[in-house]
Amino acid sequence: MIRSLPSVAALAAIALALPAAAQDFSEGSEAREWGLYAETPARFTAEVIDPLCELTGDCTEACGGGARQVVLRRLADDAWVFPLKNGQPAFNGAVADVQPYCGQTVEVDGLLIDDPEIGATSVYLVQRIRPEGGEWRRANLWTDDWAAKHPEAAGDGPWFRRDPRVLSEIEREGYLGLGAEADAAFIADWF
Repeated sequence: MIRSLPSVAALAAIALALPAAAQDFSEGSEAREWGLYAETPARFTAEVIDPLCELTGDCTEACGGGARQVVLRRLADDAWVFPLKNGQPAFNGAVADVQPYCGQTVEVDGLLIDDPEIGATSVYLVQRIRPEGGEWRRANLWTDDWAAKHPEAAGDGPWFRRDPRVLSEIEREGYLGLGAEADAAFIADWF
């Protein structure tokens, strides 16, 4: 029995019906892999937008001036890609790197995590960013931004050991989040 091949039009219709996440944005990417589950290098052009403004009309100047999460609206497919991490070794946010481009078109290079089975879709780890016609810049501003906002926390060691919000939470809830009594019992038992 001989089966006929599907028509070119049918194949094109199937290809166009595939979800945006199935597109490959790895071409030209120089992103360094982290070994994270479902990561793929992704380089694309996007507009930096304020999702609260877009969804609710609650708009502020400059996408919230660094106080709100921003989104990359990918030009190739209008998908909203969430830049939740920058290129620093710790899991620092990307707002400090991306927000200054609010309302602008940028090209980004990083790692895209997209796996609907685990609930991670369009999560992006931006490593480099550049405005239209501009030069690439490493996405590594978070700790400098944190230090500028918390000059009273200057000192040696990782930022989170000096962060006023973290220290306040530890004072209130203990290191384990179970209170000072649970901390004392744990320390006595383990150390």
